[in-house]
Amino acid sequence: MTIESIYLLLGLIVVASPAVLLAVLGLTMLLSRPMNEATQANFTKAAVVTGLTAAVTILGMMLAFDSRHVVIELGNWVVIPQEHFHFHLKFVFDRLSVPFTILSFVLCGTVGAFASVYLHRDAGYQRFFLLYAFFLLGMVASSLAGTIETLFFGWELVGLSSALLIAYFHERPGPVRNGQRVWTVYRVADAAFLIAALTLHHLTGAGDFDVLMGTGPWPEGVAVIDSWHALIVGLLLLVAAAGKSGMVPFSGWLPRAMEGPTPSSAVFYGALSVHLGTYLLLRVSPLLEVSLPLSIAVIVLGLVSAVFGALASRVQSDVKNALAFASLTQVGIITVEIGCGFRYLALIHMIGHACLRTLQLLRAPSVLKDYQSLENAIGEHLSTTPSLWEKLIPQAQREWLYRFSLERGHLDGVLDEYIVRPFIKVFRWCDQQERRWSRFAGDSEIRESDRVAIYEDSLEDVA
Repeated sequence: MTIESIYLLLGLIVVASPAVLLAVLGLTMLLSRPMNEATQANFTKAAVVTGLTAAVTILGMMLAFDSRHVVIELGNWVVIPQEHFHFHLKFVFDRLSVPFTILSFVLCGTVGAFASVYLHRDAGYQRFFLLYAFFLLGMVASSLAGTIETLFFGWELVGLSSALLIAYFHERPGPVRNGQRVWTVYRVADAAFLIAALTLHHLTGAGDFDVLMGTGPWPEGVAVIDSWHALIVGLLLLVAAAGKSGMVPFSGWLPRAMEGPTPSSAVFYGALSVHLGTYLLLRVSPLLEVSLPLSIAVIVLGLVSAVFGALASRVQSDVKNALAFASLTQVGIITVEIGCGFRYLALIHMIGHACLRTLQLLRAPSVLKDYQSLENAIGEHLSTTPSLWEKLIPQAQREWLYRFSLERGHLDGVLDEYIVRPFIKVFRWCDQQERRWSRFAGDSEIRESDRVAIYEDSLEDVA
């Protein structure tokens, strides 16, 4: 076998292992013949270990043969000749995608092993692992994507599984509402992503990242579009990254995402999903080099998100929300590093933070129990030492910052008042007009005065 055929075989194993896991789990549930817990846990473990072994083997071969850019193409899956559009399935193994893929397998495997015990005899055990397989496949597809369409496909799988696992405890209205809220925010981010993909097709004639970033391996590629177009595409992708990673102004969904089981909270919002936005920015980082305003926008967004996360994390009343906003702080810092051009530093920071935060979230429930046991043993609350900020900032400003942080920057209220409400009012007005006109559309004897009255009522509604 040639080196190219070995790369192809291993690459297919990396992608196929989560796909097979998803297909088997989905088929057993459709046929109403779900596996027992032990069989399902072992099958999940086998799929993760197989994909991880293949990914590590590819990394070893790339280091041994000094291959910095391995491409696996599976051809066009969708072709629309009239629109000059084609969905080209392409996977790229390089210095960015391989470490992130290995990270996805390692952390998903850790969380899967934890969840098999944590959710023992839970009514939704099979449903959890089915959505877990959706998430793993989405992360692998997003990490290895060589075209923007492939990345969008994985992006959607991650978003869908995230929203469904937030609403995992669907017998209660709270998780369902929070899942819908997160899904709505994801829709806004996905709309920006889709517009960016269409813009990229219009500018380059394809969605291939090599066409956009040049043929050099990451991070040596040079964008081939001008600064103005790079700014447009980059800002759209920045909105998509902000929505997926919970950066300002979309940070309000982070505490809502904690409604899901602790294993999903750990792998999604502490480790992988919350870093998918920064991964996207790393993938398109050559755009930043040709557009200084875009780099400044990335840095500003990262700084604002980091400061906001640091403030909000200090006033949360439960450990999962505190860790979620602490993750936002690190995501903001990683975004600043990307904007400043420190790509390898951002990648290392992202991997290290993902591993640390996963372990913290998995340990969080038992930490609370240990803390309470310690306080019961000593018979009093543990004392806290005032921080440096408490000594430097006056009392009045500290109180204002506390209220601001407790309300999470009023971001939810601002979005509801100035974005959600106007949309709802417009849609309701359109619904009223449709009902009003359709009511009289079939009446051929309606008088002209009635039509004028309807028109005047419409104007009053707009006013």
